[in-house]
Amino acid sequence: MDGNNSPFRRSLSARRVALLATTIVGVGAAALLVAPNLGPQIDLFGATAQAQNLSEKAGQIAQKPVGFADIVAKVKPAVISVQVKMETKGSTSSGDDEQQIPFPPNSPFERFFRRFGMPDLNHGPEVITGQGSGFFISGDGYAVTNNHVVQDAESVKVTTDDGKTYSAKVIGTDPRTDLALIKVDGKDFPYVKFADATPRVGDWVLAVGNPFGLGGTVTAGIVSARGRDIGSGPYDDFIQIDAPVNKGNSGGPAFDVDGNVIGVNTAIYSPSGGSVGIAFAIPADTVQSVVEQLREKGSVTRGWIGVQIQPVTPDIADSMGLKQATGALVAEPQPDSPAVKAGIKSGDVITSVNGKAVRDARQLARLIGTMAPGTSVTLDLIHNGEQKTVTLTLGTLPNQKEAANEPSKHSDHGSEVNNPKLGFSLAPADKVSGAGGKGVVVTAVAEGGVAADHGLQVGDVILEVGGKAVVTPDDVNKGLSDARQEGKHSVLFRVKSGGDTKFVALPLGNA
Repeated sequence: MDGNNSPFRRSLSARRVALLATTIVGVGAAALLVAPNLGPQIDLFGATAQAQNLSEKAGQIAQKPVGFADIVAKVKPAVISVQVKMETKGSTSSGDDEQQIPFPPNSPFERFFRRFGMPDLNHGPEVITGQGSGFFISGDGYAVTNNHVVQDAESVKVTTDDGKTYSAKVIGTDPRTDLALIKVDGKDFPYVKFADATPRVGDWVLAVGNPFGLGGTVTAGIVSARGRDIGSGPYDDFIQIDAPVNKGNSGGPAFDVDGNVIGVNTAIYSPSGGSVGIAFAIPADTVQSVVEQLREKGSVTRGWIGVQIQPVTPDIADSMGLKQATGALVAEPQPDSPAVKAGIKSGDVITSVNGKAVRDARQLARLIGTMAPGTSVTLDLIHNGEQKTVTLTLGTLPNQKEAANEPSKHSDHGSEVNNPKLGFSLAPADKVSGAGGKGVVVTAVAEGGVAADHGLQVGDVILEVGGKAVVTPDDVNKGLSDARQEGKHSVLFRVKSGGDTKFVALPLGNA
């Protein structure tokens, strides 16, 4: 007799198939399908427990809603369309990109990042109209949108989900985070709440807004990343989402699956201007902090140390003898600032604030920016290679950075030294008109050279090389030579560029 076709084998095979099918459909009576004479070949109680467990899980899945219709029905009435009008002296521009791109001309971000919801130039004379989105955060008509949607607006109107239109007043704006608070007169408006928890990468997200003026529209996706820096400002900390958002979605909310706001949609990455599945939202905790201040006093005040800072790159860390490329490098303390009063010097590296480690310059800016002026803070820093702790009281961040005279881009005298290996030519600052008389001016930069690759430009003023002040081109060469004799792979230049001061590490292998 063929063992594979025996009645016993056929019976066992049939019963195993029956058990599998029963488990799938979630019937808990699997034990009734198992013949008692199979004995130890089947774990009777284990199979039953497994069937019951899967049945319970199937029941739980069946109880969860399919799709997002219930969530959308709950939150969509709180989302509004925002329309603005403003008077202008007129412009000959007809391209949307000039209005949409918040980055400097020729910057790496100019081509690919778009704000959406910024005003477009009408063909009509001297009138600009814009359209974005927003959402109510209280029943008495307070609503959040983007600063770039309502800035300089002569009038603001909002349209609710039920088609009603209201006039709105701009309560306050915060250009640094691109947020604005507006107010509609009335009561009992539907509103939404901010999420308490930070979303995780991979969590579902719903974007609701008014893309292209079509009216309330919903798209879904996931959180793709957190803590994104897109180069739009010192407080960049965006949530990246892949829910399709487009022009007109700006200022609209991004929701989690509980219907709470996790962020405000504000920018997209797009070579074409349309959605490619990369959008950026301002995190809810930032929005809450800013909106609270706007509601109370119409503006935002932030703590201020009074230093120009920059990241610690691996080259800079190597030139300074640091073990890790972390912290925020102080390029220049500002006169009469809390930093100067606390003894912080150019070249110090701030490593922590109130015991919280500082990963980079951007994190330091965010940490200090969330604190109120007058707050006492403790900073750990590296000063001349040694650990140091200082305590200071935060000042108030100025509304606008004071402009500084930019040195002339052309020398009145020929360059006194040329360094072909690093790719620049130099002249004493006191011989270059507008350079200020201190340091050594970069009078020429070779395209594709080391200096150009590391950001040096014609008109930059080199103040220090290797931590020592320089007055002549020979001082620069001596600094390079000293660093090489000390066995360093790169040397740190302290450079004044326009109104800012920064550190640049140039590799010595080419000098």
